[in-house]
Amino acid sequence: MTISVVKERFKKEWTSLVKVEPLLFASFVPLCYPMGDTSKKAYVDVYCELYDREKVKQTAESALQDYNGVNHSKKMNLVLFVAAIEHVVKIHRIITTEFGHALLMGVGGSGRKSLTELAVFIAAYDTFQIEISKAYDFMTWRDDMRQKLFMSCGVDEKQTVFLLNDTQIILEAFLEDVNNVLNNGEIPNLYSAPEDIMNIMDNMREVNKNVPGFKNFGDNEIWLDFLNKCKQNVHIVLAMSPIGDDFKRRLRMFPSLVNCCAIDWFLGWPQEALRSVAEHFLKDVDGLPEREGIVSICVDMQMRVTELARRYQLEQKRYYYVTPTSYLVLI
Repeated sequence: MTISVVKERFKKEWTSLVKVEPLLFASFVPLCYPMGDTSKKAYVDVYCELYDREKVKQTAESALQDYNGVNHSKKMNLVLFVAAIEHVVKIHRIITTEFGHALLMGVGGSGRKSLTELAVFIAAYDTFQIEISKAYDFMTWRDDMRQKLFMSCGVDEKQTVFLLNDTQIILEAFLEDVNNVLNNGEIPNLYSAPEDIMNIMDNMREVNKNVPGFKNFGDNEIWLDFLNKCKQNVHIVLAMSPIGDDFKRRLRMFPSLVNCCAIDWFLGWPQEALRSVAEHFLKDVDGLPEREGIVSICVDMQMRVTELARRYQLEQKRYYYVTPTSYLVLI
């Protein structure tokens, strides 16, 4: 909705409604107070406008600190500038929505995986990822789906985010299964072996033994309950790059990647973000002369190279991608 439409249809000025831009809403920052009285305790887990950006940043940085405290082996050294927090807010909103799935679009090294893990941590969900090796094949993929992802979602009822990077898609059959999950919440014939089905039944009865009325469920009712819980608890986040023909072909073959996902574009960092990152990584360098000048040079170099890449594409019809990773290497 454009600013002119707001004025025309609602007879309101955009600036009188929106105090801080970009306009962000989330439920993990308590900014909604009883009767608007900020002296009282804010409501918890209420979806509201994030007008206090300083408190939003403090909440995100506190969550990042807690994440690093829990995950010692894979700490994330992130700079949470406004654009990064905006992505965290979007991903958090998507995965906490019922049947919410996300398609994160951007070149490699743009922070899709790291910001997703932070959003998942804030939502208090579990993250599931496959580990690609030389021996990883379709049977291993199906075992991961069967024994890890769907057992966690259906039997243990854990809200789980399945994070899949396009570099991990070594077989197109992986995407066919993902397409089915996005469409129906299940993979057809995943549990075809009788022993697998009996294992599910036994686990469901054990987990739900204290649930009133569950012991009266028949096998068909238990199976439908398992499938329904899988559908409710699994959230797929796809991190894909628009570069090359593979992406276009995959969208044509598996339309659910677009139809059943909310799309979040990871574009180039703005100038404010470039400056924040440079200041963050150079602040601890002892005896660095003209620190502010060096920060400005780093930002200027990245902006100039980005502009040259744009001209290169217009004049030579060839692409050169300037990624955030190249900026970090420069620093």
